[in-house]
Amino acid sequence: MDDRSRHLLKILIQRYIIEGQPVGSQSLAKFSKLDVSAATIRNVMSELENMGLVTSPHTSAGRVPTTKGFRLFVDNLLTINPLNATEAAIIEKTFESDVPGEVISHAADLLSNLSQFAGVVTTPRKALIFRQVEFLQLSEKSLLLILVTPEGEVLNKIFKVDKLYSPELLIEAGNYLTSNFSGMSFFRVRKKLAIELEKLRKDLSGLMLKAVEEGGAVLSDSEGSVVISGQKHLFDVSEISENVEKMKSVHQLLEQKSNIAKLLDSLPSANGVTIFIGGESTLMPDEQLSLVASPFVVNGRVVGTLGVIGPTRMAYERVIPIVDITARVVSSALSHSELFDNERKSS
Repeated sequence: MDDRSRHLLKILIQRYIIEGQPVGSQSLAKFSKLDVSAATIRNVMSELENMGLVTSPHTSAGRVPTTKGFRLFVDNLLTINPLNATEAAIIEKTFESDVPGEVISHAADLLSNLSQFAGVVTTPRKALIFRQVEFLQLSEKSLLLILVTPEGEVLNKIFKVDKLYSPELLIEAGNYLTSNFSGMSFFRVRKKLAIELEKLRKDLSGLMLKAVEEGGAVLSDSEGSVVISGQKHLFDVSEISENVEKMKSVHQLLEQKSNIAKLLDSLPSANGVTIFIGGESTLMPDEQLSLVASPFVVNGRVVGTLGVIGPTRMAYERVIPIVDITARVVSSALSHSELFDNERKSS
């Protein structure tokens, strides 16, 4: 694609974002400021349509960008505008409280208010690590696994065993796991334990392997959920509000928070903003909606994700810095909260 075609595609998408209507050759000639005829622009549009970057919804009604066109735009043509000082100050002031629950709810509200779309935040995921392990025999065939997380939360899991263990052996197993593996993920514990099994008695090693398996499951079940704010803004978008089927589709997406959580969890672990264009994923199937998201990090660990769900024709150059700065400030606020205080001490 030559520079002229790239420029015209950029102008077309920018005008479509602003107007929400198919963009014709006369409009492109006016806003592109290129010294070319309308016929030349139509030829370029035809080439872009053949490339799958734009499409004509109606005969002689101009063109609109496709999902592929939006992807090229956000990856290669977009110019990011820095957030103005007033909005940056609003973000900083919002998170003066270090109460984690307030940080999460405030983040969702803030993202919605600044973008005028839906703000979404996954609540912090607990690390799959433990601070202390204990066992309690409940019956001949069942044990109670007691885990204490770095945050001080006590989690319990009952699991079946094939024999009766003595109280002394249960204490020995709990002390061994706590003293040797406290602060590690269950993935690391499993790998290290596999190396050390030969050094342990058979009855002790079997119990520990079972504890690692059950402990990893109970901590995985304790992960966070999704907070969404400002869903009503999405129903003010013309291409959604004027189509009953699209309204139903958006409502269904917002109701199925598990899909949103999976989408957010699929983000790369590295810092930075990721853009999901509607229609690119089965988790975001509606072409009318897209997601701009970024993880937030505490002590070098990704603990959650926040972002904005909006129309695919949202002003990305404005939404991206809102999401980026909010993620950075939330990371800082949570890093200084009591929720992760014990984790800092144990890391």
